[in-house]
Amino acid sequence: MIRFNSDYTEGCHPAILERLAATNMEQTPGYGEDVYCAAAAEQIKEACAAPEAAVHFLVGGTQTNVTVISAALRHYQGVITAVTGHINVHETGALESCGHKCLTIETADGKLTAEQIAAYTDAHYADASFEHTVQPKMVYISNPTEIGTIYKKAELEAIYDVCKERGLYLFLDGARLGYGLTCRENDLTLADVAALTDVFYIGGTKVGALFGEAVVITNEELKRDFRYNMKQRGGMLAKGRLLGIQFLTLFEEKRYFEISAHASRLAEKIHDELKDMGVKFYVDSPSNQQFVILPDAVLEKLKDDFAFEYQARVDDTHSAVRICTCWATKEENVEALLAALRGLLR
Repeated sequence: MIRFNSDYTEGCHPAILERLAATNMEQTPGYGEDVYCAAAAEQIKEACAAPEAAVHFLVGGTQTNVTVISAALRHYQGVITAVTGHINVHETGALESCGHKCLTIETADGKLTAEQIAAYTDAHYADASFEHTVQPKMVYISNPTEIGTIYKKAELEAIYDVCKERGLYLFLDGARLGYGLTCRENDLTLADVAALTDVFYIGGTKVGALFGEAVVITNEELKRDFRYNMKQRGGMLAKGRLLGIQFLTLFEEKRYFEISAHASRLAEKIHDELKDMGVKFYVDSPSNQQFVILPDAVLEKLKDDFAFEYQARVDDTHSAVRICTCWATKEENVEALLAALRGLLR
């Protein structure tokens, strides 16, 4: 079985395993106060061109989203998100169980626009009874989005400007950030992301690490007491060095970007060759997630050899599935998939 259903089916980059083994019997302080976390934080700040940023390491994406958002908001405040946003659809109401409402906006492509954010916020305060409804205080976006689309620099600039004008924090979920930054349509850098958000995170779980996300905070208000919130939300890992070692290994020698680019190149190969075969796409995604529409009969014949993530029913005889590449995807597995589809679609 060749799995294209997600981007975290493999373990981690071999260099991380080697380093974890080499440092296994070292004694270090706990809770992220070790030399490896400190060195990894410096590597990340340098890559972000943000020397004053605060960098913290957490274990997983849902935990990171809940910790960041609940740390930023008061109990009567909520977070604006696309209706397809991960915090709204794929985290079992984790954020709302902490008392913060997802304030959803319908989007055509999974991306929020500056105009939508302005309109939503302005409408809240234009209502005479605004104090009876949840106050918007943060905007949540992800790059890539839940459906693989990416933000361009001009879009992120416009969103950040609106957030500053209306007193909103901007939080970018970067669970797949490496794949967004290395796809061919991207015009953002990591430094741009740091400069145009209040807080974001660099995903490791989906991009080469065994587990872990690196939170980067540039807004001074949000830096204060963040570790208290980490501890309260179960995010302060006792053996914190396990996270520091992984991110240090990923960011040394630009390994994070190199392995992300590998996934992006293979996703682009799948996209281009399927397009040449006449395959239609459910979403026009430039990133490592490709959403393709295939006949049910073809999917039935592929199911014993390839795994995909079901996305949606398109019509009586066609379904949309997600094909994911990742840092560990083998070129020969991509070739096997394409060869199988050529034969079945001929």
